[in-house]
Amino acid sequence: MRPSKRDELVQEALKVFYQNGFTATGMDMLVKKTGISKTSMYKHFRTKDDLILAVLRLRDEQLRNWFFRRVEELASSPLGQLLAVFDVLEEWFQQPDFQGCMFIKASSEFQCVDDPIYNQCTEHKKLMFNSVLKIVRELETDSGKLSPEIAEKLTRQLFLLKEGAIVLKHMRVSGSAGLEAKEAAVSLLQANGIRNV
Repeated sequence: MRPSKRDELVQEALKVFYQNGFTATGMDMLVKKTGISKTSMYKHFRTKDDLILAVLRLRDEQLRNWFFRRVEELASSPLGQLLAVFDVLEEWFQQPDFQGCMFIKASSEFQCVDDPIYNQCTEHKKLMFNSVLKIVRELETDSGKLSPEIAEKLTRQLFLLKEGAIVLKHMRVSGSAGLEAKEAAVSLLQANGIRNV
């Protein structure tokens, strides 16, 4: 099915915002880069913020679907999938158009906790966190499954590694941030008694 004009606009705007940021991208730049008239934009979105929200929703859907589909393609066991999270992260980092996390960037531009854009960014991170938590809950130790409290704590620690790797790669502090985060994740898993790490 052919995408609607609105869908095309959101897809094109995503590329422009990802490359240039949200505050720095005005409607005139969007018109120039997307080839879509200002009239058409305002027909589908009352404000630039409405367009940003639509872009973030699309990015969330695309990124999460791709990310966890790749995780499942790379491994079938919970431990394998958890380590594959960092392999997929490294795949993302190696893409020529990688310019960091759109949600980290948006939340730094829209910092008010009541802002719908900030909340959309928070929602994305919660969904990513919960997907990782689901994998962690399936891990085995010598004494069985992790307790809910330990699983949650371990997921927070692994998530810190994941998010830190994104920032360090984006800032060009580390050339292999995903793999370095994976090494740290292995140590963390071993320290928590996870089997066969």
